[in-house]
Amino acid sequence: MGKNKLKKFAEMETFDNVFQYPFATLQDKGFPLKGKWQSDFFKNNNPIVLELGCGKGEYAVGLARKFSDYNFIGVDIKGARMWTGAKQAVEQGLKNVAFLRTNIELIAHFFESGEVSEIWITFPDPQMKKVTKRLTSTRFMELYRQILKPEGLVHLKTDSPFLYTYTDAMVSLNRLETLVNTDDLYHSGLADDILEIRTFYEQQWLDRGLTIKYIKFKLDHTTELSEPEIEIEEDTYRSFSRGYIQCPQLLIEQEEK
Repeated sequence: MGKNKLKKFAEMETFDNVFQYPFATLQDKGFPLKGKWQSDFFKNNNPIVLELGCGKGEYAVGLARKFSDYNFIGVDIKGARMWTGAKQAVEQGLKNVAFLRTNIELIAHFFESGEVSEIWITFPDPQMKKVTKRLTSTRFMELYRQILKPEGLVHLKTDSPFLYTYTDAMVSLNRLETLVNTDDLYHSGLADDILEIRTFYEQQWLDRGLTIKYIKFKLDHTTELSEPEIEIEEDTYRSFSRGYIQCPQLLIEQEEK
């Protein structure tokens, strides 16, 4: 592990807005803020909004700046990335945003039933090979049901045609109430001051000519969820690492040189 990462991890240990709980600790002692985020940490009764797979925390921090009457929590397992958002929040004195370092599969260990009002899923790995790892799969919907209020909101922003098509099919099949659904957000006329918060990777996708897809839907607690059985064309550009982001048009241009 590089010295820079070690330095970030050490600094995060000093941040009051970061919570890191290994699974062994959860099993032994549980999480003390479960069911008490509003009263014991945020010190208010404002709704709680999660950003899952928050990366650098751009959305959590950006939303916290805009909406002081909401509480935001960024969730990710990548501590070195999370450091960026956590440090910004500390430096800017944002008291309505926190960060939780854990696997999303463990999310129900940190929140009581109905404690969360909304979930944002921003540019996750589409997991084209394993449906159960997709953050919009029915497996994860069942996890979200354990912590979301009835009719709680789920937002997906993605560059991935594959994940967008899959999520659209899952929502449609299970007749979940869809509030917004577009395959080209920034040319739809729907983008507002919330949706125009752009993550580091989102801007890279946009700079490379990719469109941003967005779905917002209500997750009820009664529907028996089913997985869509459809064939979906895979994203070709996702075969490259995030350190070398390309899209088909750029590949064509390089081949022509």
